[in-house]
Parts: sequence; structure tokens; C-alpha cells
Amino acid sequence: MIWRCGEDDFENIWSIINDGAQAYRGVIPDDCWAEPYMSREKLQHEIDDHVVFWGYDDEDKLVGVMGIQEVEDVTLIRHAYVRTTSQKLGIGAQLLEHLLKQATTPVLVGTWADAAWAIRFYEKYGFKLVSPAEKNLLLRKYWRISDRQIETSVVLADAAWRDSRSLNLPFPDLTSSDSSGA
Repeated sequence: MIWRCGEDDFENIWSIINDGAQAYRGVIPDDCWAEPYMSREKLQHEIDDHVVFWGYDDEDKLVGVMGIQEVEDVTLIRHAYVRTTSQKLGIGAQLLEHLLKQATTPVLVGTWADAAWAIRFYEKYGFKLVSPAEKNLLLRKYWRISDRQIETSVVLADAAWRDSRSLNLPFPDLTSSDSSGA
């Protein structure tokens, strides 16, 4: 069962993120790894910044989480993690499908460039890597991450994003931080 996480789920969300993130140990640059991978303060900051977490329940136990965040004219998929003991069971897929149904704007996903399994996961759902130049612009516009993380990350975009770019639709405007057009 999938549900919107609440305040009572904070410790479980934090635990799942840090357990699931063990897959990145030794894969991402050492200077980007921390223990714990995400601090409680950072998680609270993400929630305060309007990342809404959804959880996957297996026999009354939260085993997977994924965040969704509306930023200006796009929807970001954020912090997708499944407990190590529950990985490869389709939980991430179910969470992603659930969140994609909620998105009303083009969807972007950022992940580590060296996390080939994560890139393949999103590609299975129609996401495609954007160019390195566009990646840099997108990460600076829609995410609040360090220059080092920008350097070592990729962005994948859904069909709505790609269509808007190829048709020169008015969204999203990468040259402005003000999406109102003013």
C-alpha cells in the first residue's frame, strides 16, 4: 500500500534513505559521501522545502519512500529509496508510477552520474538523459545542491519535458529564474 507520509514517519523515512543509500557507497565520489548519507537536519530541510514523501507499506512496515516536489514549472522526483532487504521487488516502480500520476507538469529526475542502475530504472519509465549543458542549467535552476554534486550528477526528463523543448513551448524557460515571464 502506498500512502503520503506524515510527521510520524520522519524517523522511518530517514532510516530508509540511509539504508537504501548504501548502494552509493564506493560508487559516487568519496567527497560526496557522508555518514549518515542524509542527516536528520537535511531531511527536515527537504521537507520544509516542500518535498512530499510517499511511502510503500509492506505488512504494516514502511520499506520504501520517494519524494515529489513542485518547483516553478516542473515536478521533481526526489529521494527514491527502498530498504536494502526489500530491493528488487518492484517497490520503487510502484512508488514512481504513483507519483507520475500526480504530476501535472513535466517531470525531471536527478541522480548520480555513476549510478548506472538508477539511470536504467528511470529509462525503463520513458525518462531520457538531457545533454550535459542542459543538465547544468536544470540542476542550478530547480535543485539546491552543491557545485560538486552538479558536476557528478545527471538529469533525466520525461516525454512532456522533451516535447516542450522540441516544440519551443513557453515552459520551461531555462534562461530565467522567474517563470512568470516578467
